Amino acid sequence: MSAHASGEGGTAAAAALSGAAQGPRAGTVAQRHSGPGRPSRRFPLITRDTARPEGGGRAASGQAPAPARQWPLLTVLAGVAAGLLVVAFDAHRAGTLVIGVSLLVGAVLRWVLPSVGMLAVRSRFTDMVTYGLLGTLITLLSMMTQPDPWLEIPFLEDVVHYTVR
Repeated sequence: MSAHASGEGGTAAAAALSGAAQGPRAGTVAQRHSGPGRPSRRFPLITRDTARPEGGGRAASGQAPAPARQWPLLTVLAGVAAGLLVVAFDAHRAGTLVIGVSLLVGAVLRWVLPSVGMLAVRSRFTDMVTYGLLGTLITLLSMMTQPDPWLEIPFLEDVVHYTVR
């Protein structure tokens, strides 16, 4: 009886059946030429899986509910959503400050915590630089918006004057 007919579907059963049918020469060409017990350094022709980013594991145990396992990402998303809500109520400076600070919190969480769940998208360094740079820029731009900016950078006026002539 086949694996599918007996109700034992899945890739493990199919791999076991196909490996038995192919004999001792089973495997990719790179695996056959690299020798026994020695993995190949060549990339496979067909990618089966992608590596999880460093620190991309669950932020809480597997028994915890899904929101608890992803609390770092949900913290940043809640901050951004709160900032967008504040912007919708016509307080653009305060709202964009909340968004920028939320991204900075994401950078700090990525730096401090060993596992941050889905907040980990790339390498730890790239995530920290991306979240930190975007958070800093959004925060600075929100403090420099007109009218009555909270932060004035004198050379920026000269840069705009000479580039927009």
